[in-house]
Amino acid sequence: MSVIMMLSMNGDAKKLEEHAAGDREGMQAIVASAKQHGLIAHRFYGSDDGQIMVVDEWPDEQSFLSFFEETRERIGPLMQAAGVTSEPQPKFLRKLETHDEYGWGA
Repeated sequence: MSVIMMLSMNGDAKKLEEHAAGDREGMQAIVASAKQHGLIAHRFYGSDDGQIMVVDEWPDEQSFLSFFEETRERIGPLMQAAGVTSEPQPKFLRKLETHDEYGWGA
């Protein structure tokens, strides 16, 4: 069963969007590497009060950890451009069987 990986950090969402718009090729290179490691889905979210969150779906924790270790050199400048000053710590969540699923192909 797949896992959801969340990274939450303080940073400037607008700066992240600006960096991504100016380096689309670099962003796509990171996604390509993630797909090679099994990435199922990926999104960035942000707020105007300085919060950035990455939400991914991966086959398992190790797939993400392998990708992150291999791609750390590319991800660092992206985080710096967004004003992130601390090392984000991933959190992994598994889907709970609650019998109330809706959407996403439930």
